[in-house]
Amino acid sequence: MAETADDLSTPLGQTTVRRKRRFRLPFTGMQALAVLLGLFLATFAGFAIFGENPFGGEPMTRIAITPSAPTEEKMAAAPATASESSAKPAAKQATPSEQKTVTIIDGSSGARHDVAIGPGDGPGSEKAEADAPPAMMAGIDPRLLEKSRYGMIPVAADGLKPFTVYAADADRTKAARMPVVSIVVEGLGIGAAKTAEAIVKLPPAVTLAFTPYGADPTKLAERARAQRHEILLQIPMEPFDYPDNDPGPQTLLTTLPAEQNLDRLTWHLSRFQGYAGIANFMGARFVVTDAVMQPLIREAAKRGLGYFDDGQAPRSVAPSLAAAQAMPFAKGDFSIDAVPTAVEIDRALAKLENLARERGVAVGTASALPISIERISVWIKALESHGIMLVPLTTAMLKSKSG
Repeated sequence: MAETADDLSTPLGQTTVRRKRRFRLPFTGMQALAVLLGLFLATFAGFAIFGENPFGGEPMTRIAITPSAPTEEKMAAAPATASESSAKPAAKQATPSEQKTVTIIDGSSGARHDVAIGPGDGPGSEKAEADAPPAMMAGIDPRLLEKSRYGMIPVAADGLKPFTVYAADADRTKAARMPVVSIVVEGLGIGAAKTAEAIVKLPPAVTLAFTPYGADPTKLAERARAQRHEILLQIPMEPFDYPDNDPGPQTLLTTLPAEQNLDRLTWHLSRFQGYAGIANFMGARFVVTDAVMQPLIREAAKRGLGYFDDGQAPRSVAPSLAAAQAMPFAKGDFSIDAVPTAVEIDRALAKLENLARERGVAVGTASALPISIERISVWIKALESHGIMLVPLTTAMLKSKSG
């Protein structure tokens, strides 16, 4: 009988050391699968690290592109310089989804305007500078156009000036003999519906001032001229609380050098055509600063344009600068809808009549609010029976100059 080591047969004070028996599992299918998986992962890692694929295993899509034959237009444009190509129409227009809306708050009246602009059209953006101008408007004298890097802009030529060619018709002989008033409706182009209402409901003797913004300023300005309104182009200028109160893309700023402000002016001048003059859009800080206003007035006078100051900045240097350039000029006396109620608008219009009787000429400004358009339309119908003549702004400018 074999002896079994236990506590009874073990000498006192000693313990039995038991050897652990090792069990070896047979080489199974699971172990083979694990080895194959490890080899696969090692091979894949080596390929990703040492392979020459620059995309590192990222998904790729291959698209076959068939180059189209160059058209005659593209071939003709090939030798154009960079400055010439920047003035050509863009091939793609911003879709509504690509556009964004900017709310502009008028610092003088507190009115809020929504402006739809394309992507990247903010002040100083490269896209805004490269955008092609709208198509040429009907009824524009080609002699009064000059090519710029942004498109066609007005110029005096052959003894003609945009101020005289695009002025609305008026009986100036009659206007010289009696008191006259002019109404300038500002901020048009921002909001097609209210702009269209002003164009249709107000008589041709009312002057319409357009901003360079909006979905299609060219179409609206063309429609206004078709209804025999004379039009102005409003130039966005820096207000005192800029940039909290932002007039919009390509605003003229007191902090910019003259060359850059003139470049921005050129951008605005190219937005549409057919205007007799320019006017400030906001700009309470800009219009009181001689150093920045002087180049602007000189450039506009050289191009045969008139200048209208909306009168919101009492210390504006525009009157003296325009006089130095012998430039047609007018200044608004006050806003007739600063308080946009029927009673206050009627009171302001009566005040404008009295001012015309005292001085011979009075100029009021207004926005395209429905209440403003309604009250102005009613007032105009009875105006001549009061011994006062409604005239376009250009006629008022000429009468003030001759007086």
